[in-house]
Amino acid sequence: MIDIRTATATDAAALAELAAATFALACPPHTSAESIAAFLRDVLAEGNFEAYLADPDRLILVAEEAGVMFGYTMLVFAEPADDDARAAATIRPTAELSKCYLRAETHGRGVAAALMTATLDAARARGAAGSWLGVNQENARAIRFYEKNGFVTVGEKRFQVGERYEDDFVLERAL
Repeated sequence: MIDIRTATATDAAALAELAAATFALACPPHTSAESIAAFLRDVLAEGNFEAYLADPDRLILVAEEAGVMFGYTMLVFAEPADDDARAAATIRPTAELSKCYLRAETHGRGVAAALMTATLDAARARGAAGSWLGVNQENARAIRFYEKNGFVTVGEKRFQVGERYEDDFVLERAL
């Protein structure tokens, strides 16, 4: 049975391992191994997760079974830092769904849906009226999943992975 819980400071290493196992799944096929490695090193390393977990404006939820992490989400309770996202996402107060990653073996098992429900409930509980996210325009599977969960495309932004900028859609939904 899958359990959803709030991550704690002791989860930083496991989250970094999970990020290393799942980040590439969301990248377009042209993303180089070097760019993925740079992003993992610069954004999703254990030290980054230690900082995220200590940040009161962030909340990380994990989906696990028998102590094994299968997925995680990260909410950021702040105004969008990206100018294009800030202009596109109009519901305030907002919470960014900054990360939503699951191991490939969980796809189709309902884990993502349970994690998304818990994540949006947590955003609502913290006072957010809306949630927004950026998703690569080539990630059709993720876009379908987000649309199924009530998100709609409201704009576009750029997202840097390694040395390359990618084109993202900005999606938003009311809570």
